[in-house]
Amino acid sequence: MSIYIDKNTRVLVQGITGRQGSFHTGQMLAYGTNIVGGISPGKGGYEVEGIPVYDSTFEAMEIHDAEATILFMPAAFAKDAALEALDAGLKILVLIPENIPLKDAMEIMAYARRKEALVIGPNTFGLVSSGNSKIGIMPNRYFIPGPVGIVSRSGTLCYEIVGHLTEEKIGTTTVVGLGGDRVVGLHFIDVLQKFEADESTEVVVMVGEIGGSAEEEAASFIAENISKPVIAYLAGKSAPPGKRMGHAGAIIERGRGTFESKVEALSAAGVKVVDLPTQITTAVQAALK
Repeated sequence: MSIYIDKNTRVLVQGITGRQGSFHTGQMLAYGTNIVGGISPGKGGYEVEGIPVYDSTFEAMEIHDAEATILFMPAAFAKDAALEALDAGLKILVLIPENIPLKDAMEIMAYARRKEALVIGPNTFGLVSSGNSKIGIMPNRYFIPGPVGIVSRSGTLCYEIVGHLTEEKIGTTTVVGLGGDRVVGLHFIDVLQKFEADESTEVVVMVGEIGGSAEEEAASFIAENISKPVIAYLAGKSAPPGKRMGHAGAIIERGRGTFESKVEALSAAGVKVVDLPTQITTAVQAALK
């Protein structure tokens, strides 16, 4: 079982004719994703990897009635594309672009709430239902089916952790990238709630980082609502206050969102916090016994 998407989820690719859009369309198809159409204004009638291209999301939806879309385009154009997708009736939006202007991101999230749609990102690697469907840019070979659910703020750290698990033949149910921008759609609590209800997920792994209060909020939720083992790794232990490290949200401001405060909150909630990504595998193996 998976959360959010499965092998039958019908997917559109906005920006399919661009370099990134066309490349990752091929990768997603190779993984088994049910991509039914692509959007690229002015390129209607073309095909990419055998997928028909349309001038607008509305045109594509009239034919395919898709459920999810992934956006490959510069950040400056992301708002218009996202709002068009929401107006056309898409219920899952995966926003790959990073550094979408803050005002634009806030407008997208507000409109998505009105439309009762789910936004993953911005600045996300996407999500994958392991062995079934991938809507994102993560490397195919690491994501095999298994009992571990993963939710992460970091893409590369998540790939590393999944890779270590795969080496030990431990697979995943669903892997979700929350995104690294300041304003994102999904948060840890949203995904943790889904993993708790998912019978196939036996262990949950959180990959967090400094900045913001998402991990502390998740800790409070875990203490009261999660019965499954939760293992966490936090990036940014050595980051100096006031300096952004990689992601827009990974910055300690006014003493808020420190590494120490997150570790303390998670540990108090019963979460196993490891010091290195390589230690996740051993902790997962212990939790599965």
